This record gives sequence, C-alpha cells and structure tokens, in this order.
Amino acid sequence: AYERRFPTCPLIPMFVASDTVNEYKSEDEAIHVIERRCKLDIDAPRLLKKIAGVDYVYFVQKNSLNRRERTLHIEAYNETFSNRVIINEHCCYTVHPDNEDWTCFEQSASLDIKSFFGFESTVEKIAMKQYTSNIKKGKEIIEYYLKQLEEEGITFVPRWTPPIACKLESSTTHTRRPVSPAINIPDSATKEGLNNKEILNTSSSPSEPTAGTPDDKLDADYIKRYLGDLTPMQESCLIQLRQWLQETHKGKIPKDEHILRFLRARDFNIDKAREILCQSLTWRKQHQVDYILDTWNPPQVLQDYYAGGWHHHDKDGRPLYVLRLGQMDTKGLVRALGEEALLRYVLSINEEGLRRCEENTKVFGRPISSWTCLVDLEGLNMRHLWRPGVKALLRIIEVVEANYPETLGRLLILRAPRVFPVLWTLVSPFIDDNTRKKFLIYAGNDYQGPGGLLDYIDKEIIPDFLGGECMCEVPEGGLVPKSLYRTAEELENEDIKLWTETIYQSASVFKGAPHEVLIQIVDASSVITWDFDVCKGDIVFNIFHSKRSPQPPKKDSLGAHSITSPGGNNIQLIDKVWQLGRDYSMVESPLICKEGESVQGSHVTRWPGFYILQWKFHSMPACATTNLPRVDDVLASLQVSSHKCKVMYYTEVIGSEDFRGSMTSLESSHSGFSQLSAATTSSSQSHSSSMISR
Repeated sequence: AYERRFPTCPLIPMFVASDTVNEYKSEDEAIHVIERRCKLDIDAPRLLKKIAGVDYVYFVQKNSLNRRERTLHIEAYNETFSNRVIINEHCCYTVHPDNEDWTCFEQSASLDIKSFFGFESTVEKIAMKQYTSNIKKGKEIIEYYLKQLEEEGITFVPRWTPPIACKLESSTTHTRRPVSPAINIPDSATKEGLNNKEILNTSSSPSEPTAGTPDDKLDADYIKRYLGDLTPMQESCLIQLRQWLQETHKGKIPKDEHILRFLRARDFNIDKAREILCQSLTWRKQHQVDYILDTWNPPQVLQDYYAGGWHHHDKDGRPLYVLRLGQMDTKGLVRALGEEALLRYVLSINEEGLRRCEENTKVFGRPISSWTCLVDLEGLNMRHLWRPGVKALLRIIEVVEANYPETLGRLLILRAPRVFPVLWTLVSPFIDDNTRKKFLIYAGNDYQGPGGLLDYIDKEIIPDFLGGECMCEVPEGGLVPKSLYRTAEELENEDIKLWTETIYQSASVFKGAPHEVLIQIVDASSVITWDFDVCKGDIVFNIFHSKRSPQPPKKDSLGAHSITSPGGNNIQLIDKVWQLGRDYSMVESPLICKEGESVQGSHVTRWPGFYILQWKFHSMPACATTNLPRVDDVLASLQVSSHKCKVMYYTEVIGSEDFRGSMTSLESSHSGFSQLSAATTSSSQSHSSSMISR
C-alpha cells in the first residue's frame, strides 16, 4: 500500500513527482531497498520563494523493506539548500510485539536551520507546519491505498518465506512465535492518535480534561463578573492549572484571567497550556517585564515618531489601540533606536493593554480580556518592506504571540493599498490561526460602508483622520531625521538587549583613508552580497580582487580623525606600494553613492582568492572650464565636516547554487527592494555578473 504513493500521490498536493535513483534486491528477495529523488512544491509564501530563487525543493527518500523482519524503514533528507537547512526524517512500520495482526508506525524528524537569507524563523515555521500536516494525513493516506487494494480484490499478501535450502538449515534453530488472539479495535482507537507515534491497538488516547468534582467549582458570580462563560470542563482546567502553579511555580502567580488566555490559546489542553505559560513566566521574570511600565521611559524619538496610541474603547468595551502604520518610518525607527527599543515599546503597549482590560472590566461590570486594534495603512509603500524592518516586525510578532495569547479581540485593517498583500505574505505565517480569524481588512474607503467601522466603534469616537469627529492624539509619525540615526556600537552601549543583535557594522571614511573589508573566496562562482547605508557624506564604492592576501588589517593612524570614536572603525587593507593592474584588479565599475542612499547588490566571483570591498571618500570635481570650484561644490563640501563620511554595512557570501538575485531583494525603491524597485541599476562585465540596487 505504501508503494502506491509513487511516483506521485494525489492525496499529497505538494508531492509533484519522483524518480528512482537507486534500487537493490537481495537474492532471496527478503531485502528491497529503493532510493528516490522527490520533487516538492512547498506551501511557502510566494515572495519567500522568489527570494530563495526556487519554485520546488528536492528531497532524497530511501525506503528499506525487510520481509524477513517484517519492517519498512523510510529515511528522507533535503537536497535543496542542504548547506543552509538540514532536514532529516525517519519513519518505521513494524509488527506489534504482542499481536502480529497489528501494525505500529513511528515517525520522527529533525530540523537545523543554519542560515536562510535572514528568514530563518519563517522557514522554521513553514517546516513545522508542513511536518504537522504530513503527520495528520499519514494514516489517512495509507488507509486510502489499503481500501484501494481491497477494492481490487487484494486482501492478503503471502508472508515471505526463505528459499528451501535456507529452510532446511534453519528448521532446527527457529521456532515460530505463537500468534495472539485477535482483538476488536474500537472506533476511538482508529482515530488520530499522537502526532509522533501511533499504535493501532486498544490502548486509550492521551487523557482529555474532564469536568471537575463539586469541590472544584469556582464561585458563579466571580466567573460571570471576571472570567466570562465557562463550561464545567473549562472551569476544571483552570482550577487544575492554577493549583499546579501554586504548588510548583516559584514567584508571582498570574491572575485567573491570564491563565485562562493560555488555556484558550491551546483549546484547554492543560499540558500544552502549562508548557507555554511556564515559558512565558520564565521570560517575564528574566526580562523584568512585570516592571516595564514603572521602570522604563520610551525614548523621545518613539514618542515623536511612533504613530500609535490608545484611543477610548470599542462597542464591546474593549480598549482601542490605533496604529497609523502607513505614516510610520519603520526604517528610521530601527536605525535610530534599534530593534531592542522597539520591542520594549511594543511590550509596554501590551502591558498597558492588560492594565486597561482590568480597568474596563471594573467599569463595564463584565469580563473584558482583550483589546481591539485599528491599523490605518494609508501611505504604506515599498519603503515599509525594508528588509531589517520586516525582520524586526516578524520577531516582535513572535514574542507577542508567545507571551500575550488571546489578547487581541479584533484587528481592523483600513485603507489597505496594493502593496499590502506583499507584507501580508511575509507576516501571516507568524500569526496564529485563531488570531488570523480576528482580522478584518478594508481596502480604500470600504470601511465607511455597511459592515465597516460603525459596526464596531461608536460614531462619536471615530478618529478625525478617518472622517470622524473625535480628535485623535496619536502622533502623526513622519520621517525620522537621519541625524538621529545611530551606529551599531552606539546602540550596543545602551545595554538594552532582549533577544537579538544587529547584523550591521559601522565605519568611518576619511579623505585619503578609505574603509576596506576583506572577503576570502575558496570556491569560484560564489556570490558576495552587500547592503549598506550612506549615513553621512558621499562615497565611492569599489570591489577589487587579488591573488595574494593583503597585510593584516590596520587601523588608520590619522589621529585628527578620531577613528576610535563611536562613529565606527576605519580599516585599510591595500598596501600603499600595491599597484592597480599588477597586485590587484578592479572587478566592478566604481559606484558613486550620495548621502542618505541605501545600496544593495551582489557580485558573482569568477576566481578564488581575496576580494576587497572599499568605501572611499568622494571628492567634488572642479568645474571643467576653470580651476575655480563651483558655488554648488563649495556648499556641498561645507556639509561634510572634516572630510568625514559614515556608512553602515552588512556583507554575506552565498554559494552560487543557493543564490537567485540580491540577498536583500526585499527593499523599497528608496531603500532597495532590488527586484521590486522602480529605480534599479545593474552593472555587468565580461568576467563577472552583478546586481546593484538603490
């Protein structure tokens, strides 16, 4: 029955095709090993596939049938991106030791993501989602083919027997194990069992929560006033989990409302709810989240440019949070504050939300355990899809989903532009299915019609920027001045780390003292990728190749430039005695980059050796017809104090087999997004290919 799923299986839509690579059969036909290369269409966001440059992924599957031992072992591993992601899966069909008429099935898998273009968490979630769905369908598929065989009249397959010669040799040493009497399997045992191990027998499934005894009851008035409608089973689960916390958990015990959120998030499965609740309590204690509202003051940049705030309540009494995401400069906030400060601010918003829920519960006299969020997307464009900004958003969603479950009662997304599906494709895999059901999305002015805002928010409190009469005190956002941007070192000095570190480095570039980065390439046709921002001044970007290694990096000795300041490092690698064309060669045309520009690109290497990325000070050219500088040149030069420039950069080397386009293909036309950009420049030479976008 298992072999019938090849070369393709209609019950597994993502299983497109398979080819036999190797096959082996023993002479006595007891052993049959077959190895296949399987083509899969993974259910991943289309944009992620575009970044990775693949439409399909390939796995190698090895099936080993041992008719003598009556076992079938299935091993699979990924061939695509094997240097970035390692997936191993093992399945086994065996005979039950107590009843030969029963079949046992075990399945296990491991996932190790080393790197994946900055989207490691997304890939992990997709892989876990695929694996979970495969587990659920595994038994359904095998039963489908068993039924198919029965319909064809095949209800029995003769057990393997050794050749006659073998029988004579082993007749004195082998005795057959007696067969246990047949046992009827109840319907409950044939339903879906454990995710990772399923035995078709009469053993009961994992115990489900049962209704408590009369002694386990909570006060009915207390439930109605603070918790809402609970079934006896749900009430019993709450009591059991609370008692367990009181007995085993050291530290602050959360309120019943908070425990109930975790139970609801796991459909009142006590074991699952206890696991995520304990993880969250440990996280809160580790990072002192309980005291964040009392001990942490948001930086002024957040107060001025973070376009979000609390605004009255909705018709159900839920606190209402308004976020004008389209007016917010996500890139500027990340550059000025770092991901840590943004995360702290979002955590403080959630803590404030919990406090407001408690207050509204008292005010309205009924349980209110969640809030409503209104997100205005007017102004959203490709700039908001800047890669590090999206990365920060995804990580924030992960933290919030893990520690504030069932706190979002409703999410109203208004004035969604055409670019919204791109953002949704990136974000949706991180959002729990139950949370996703609470989303209501309106394009254009649809929110003003039937089924719009008036169904959820009183007319008197609709914000003025949405055509209402209520003045909304939420900041309007706007572009964060580049003068507020800070380097990785400056952000690191604040010691506000919670869960991540920036991938960018900073460097200072002086007149006569460029900053250089050395990259050693062992395999030709590797891909060097880069992503940098010119924070101050104008620079020229170059790429050089040398067969011999430069001297160890040395810092510039020009004391007047204060190269050890937080502004960034300055390192020169190319020796003064080296000659261009003899000791090293230029592999890309020089690229002039203006202050404020973001540049992303890549270079496919032709030769192994040493590549040098160089950022050099760009001097203003004098007027062609006179030796006197132009007025514009003089004014421009005055803006660059002390002939100093500043860049923030990130580089990565990718194997050519894993690369399809720029590694930062998620950049806007103003900040990159090379493949989606309206203004993309590319350069190529006879011995190399590259892609550069601004």
